[in-house]
Amino acid sequence: MPSYLSPGVYVEEVESGSRPIEGVGTSVAAFVGFAQKGPLNEPTLITNWTQFVTVFGDFVDGAYLAGSVYGFFANGGGICYVVRIGGHDAAAGPGRAELAAGPRAQLGPYVVRTLPGVTGEITVEVAEPEGDDPPQDVFKLVVKRDGQVVETYPAVTTKRSKENVATQVKAQSQVIALEEPGKGAAPARPAPQSVTLAAPSGAEPAASGPLSADTYVGDAEQRTGFGGLEAVDEITMVAAPDLMSAYQRGVLDLETVISVQQGLITHCEAMGNRIAILDPPPGLTPQQVREWRQDRTGFDSKYATMYYPWIKVFDPGAGRNAFVPPSGHIAGVWARNDDARGVHKAPANEVVRGAVALQTQLTKGEHDLLNPIGLNCIRAFPGRGIRIWGARTLASDPAWRYLNVRRLFNYLEESILAGTQWVVFEPNDDALWARIRRTVGAFLVNEWRKGALFGLTPDEAFYVKCDRETNPPESIDAGQVVCEIGVAPVKPAEFVVFRLAQLSAGSGAVDE
Repeated sequence: MPSYLSPGVYVEEVESGSRPIEGVGTSVAAFVGFAQKGPLNEPTLITNWTQFVTVFGDFVDGAYLAGSVYGFFANGGGICYVVRIGGHDAAAGPGRAELAAGPRAQLGPYVVRTLPGVTGEITVEVAEPEGDDPPQDVFKLVVKRDGQVVETYPAVTTKRSKENVATQVKAQSQVIALEEPGKGAAPARPAPQSVTLAAPSGAEPAASGPLSADTYVGDAEQRTGFGGLEAVDEITMVAAPDLMSAYQRGVLDLETVISVQQGLITHCEAMGNRIAILDPPPGLTPQQVREWRQDRTGFDSKYATMYYPWIKVFDPGAGRNAFVPPSGHIAGVWARNDDARGVHKAPANEVVRGAVALQTQLTKGEHDLLNPIGLNCIRAFPGRGIRIWGARTLASDPAWRYLNVRRLFNYLEESILAGTQWVVFEPNDDALWARIRRTVGAFLVNEWRKGALFGLTPDEAFYVKCDRETNPPESIDAGQVVCEIGVAPVKPAEFVVFRLAQLSAGSGAVDE
């Protein structure tokens, strides 16, 4: 208290008694993957697509990070952190690595090279086409990996047409790329021959050096991989889209993919304020993805979710439409939903911007099998576009079945935690408890008015208890203040049922 030693008028500023709690952000994503350039293992704040291109480079064949970040911003995302992983390239300087170029060779008039991350010994053969009396300009192209045929182009040509060999390889190949000769007349048909491209064992899609589960999981002390994200509190969703590009290229096997996804879930559970958005392997049928979810992975977590199937988007790097894992676009939809409606609204029945097709067109019966096991489906509806049609976590506990409930609790917990730091070291008495009740109660009333909590009145929607019952003398002696909070979250109308009954003529009126 100030001391007054002489007569006069004095003005004092005093605390009002309670302090407002401001809601924390819910739309900050984090992406871990491969890029052309940029800092390695350093969470980097990105706020728009132009900034990403400046720091990490543009779209790259064989990597999904750039496409996922682009999809995030295109669908309404505003802020994300990007962690570029991979080995070091001495030629690129410390802390940086450029995309490793695959080995190349001359194949007739074309230069053939392996795509980034392709492993093993790649053989490309030009052979005679099958069938009787084929056109003179047509030939067959066969691609082998370690002696096994992985791709076949049975009837291609050097002419400028849709059967052009370079066009076909660019549109379909997951192993090689063909560089066409300069502009001018179409090149001559290559003679039957074969070339071998020996990709270095263990090469990876993004940079030179070994790639393993530890590359993704990383270390918190050294700020690598997922561990590097522990230092960024505002992140609320995490995705690793290039996990599937490494799997497609044969760099990581299926068991390693599962262990990395488990590591991502463990990271989110340990942090307690973020959700893992997982991608299934590409090209799985509904039955296969069901087995992947139940038999292979066995994930059971309220801090993780999975979306199926992959979506087709335009890939500027390849100049064609291509299938990509949905996690980046999904994160953008979450951000858009939070901004338009709030985190309490299930991020479903929302259009996926940029998606032009789905890898698998699901039927109602197939969806009936996938939804109960927590696989959020993406469906195409005539006249309504491609939409997210599920909002569940991977938890078996019914209390945490719905994604918006888990995200709402994350939001409430983080907001109350950040907004009550002033309580620390205050006198632990009835006056403090009353101030805590007023502060938390006012915040929850606002959330109830926004529609985040269930109930016709605040008393039905929540309670806040901080008094002598929750704070006995022994708790006070231990320096603890205990406040119990209970909330009734709103849950999505997942199954909407209209019951229609046929009435006899003249019986339509209902007595009130």
